[in-house]
Amino acid sequence: MKAASLAAAFAMSLAAQTSEFIADPMPTASCHASTIVEVKPGELMAAWFGGSAEGRPDVAIWGSHRQNGHWQTPVELVREPNIASYNPVLFRSGDGVLWLYYKFGPSPREWTAGRLFSLDDGHTWSAPEHLPAGLYGPIRAKPLVLPGGVIVSGTSVESYHSWAAWIERSTDNGKTWTRHGPIESPAVSGPALDATHGIIQPVVVPIQGKHLRLYARSTSTIGRICTADSADGGITWTKARPLDLPNPNSGIDALRLKDGRFVMIYNHTTQGRTPLNLALSSDGEHWTPFYALETEPGEYSYPAMIQGSDGSLHITYTWRRQSIKYVNWPLAKVSIPK
Repeated sequence: MKAASLAAAFAMSLAAQTSEFIADPMPTASCHASTIVEVKPGELMAAWFGGSAEGRPDVAIWGSHRQNGHWQTPVELVREPNIASYNPVLFRSGDGVLWLYYKFGPSPREWTAGRLFSLDDGHTWSAPEHLPAGLYGPIRAKPLVLPGGVIVSGTSVESYHSWAAWIERSTDNGKTWTRHGPIESPAVSGPALDATHGIIQPVVVPIQGKHLRLYARSTSTIGRICTADSADGGITWTKARPLDLPNPNSGIDALRLKDGRFVMIYNHTTQGRTPLNLALSSDGEHWTPFYALETEPGEYSYPAMIQGSDGSLHITYTWRRQSIKYVNWPLAKVSIPK
């Protein structure tokens, strides 16, 4: 088949993929920073923060289940009184408990972490628990839960002059945590492009055995997705280094597929938050973009991505701060067009 015909066939196959808004309209004027989890085979749950605008005191954490192929009406999951909430993260710990971690405060420089748990797949939740100062849990992307139950959670701290990525690690399903880092940021030569420098919001993937790798968002002084490695299950880490993939100071997500390949979702640009792209790697180091989920002007950002029990990718992301979009991507389409 000719290249043009292959490209046309690939485009037609993509048109059949599920792509939909979780709610239209959303229950709030603004929404951002979604997270997604498969609560049981064929049933998903997503969460995000929403209100009049990011940082406003009316911003709360909202969620919705997808059952029988349809998203249910969003419901408010947690609201802190008179202060904004941010960055929910859904995941299941090794003991089967479903967790929702979130942040609240006047800004990311001054926030505190909270969490809830559910024993019925997210239909009812515990009362909020506020974590000790300086302990955040997963800051934006899902943590890595290792086969033995150890949780390796990417977190970060944003000050007015520097940003730093850390790892929080739990060996008892989140009852206690140890903190590791900071992960050293790449050095930059030449004039700084902004007032801050560093990496934040890491996502952790397994490589082999105790070898783990993280990928992190960077400031514009770096302008690339950065990566670092651990040889001891997330306790110590190398200095971060930039990859070839650009980053416009915006959130990313990544995972290792069950077949051993790696997938990244990110904005393939150094400025703005469009396009939103998928990239594929066989080794976690060298990446090839294979599809742009969004290319129009606007903000398409803060993606979340998991691999479901059926092998397909389940993706959510911010759509112009007006909605949360969901995409289901079959495993057969995770490939580089030829």
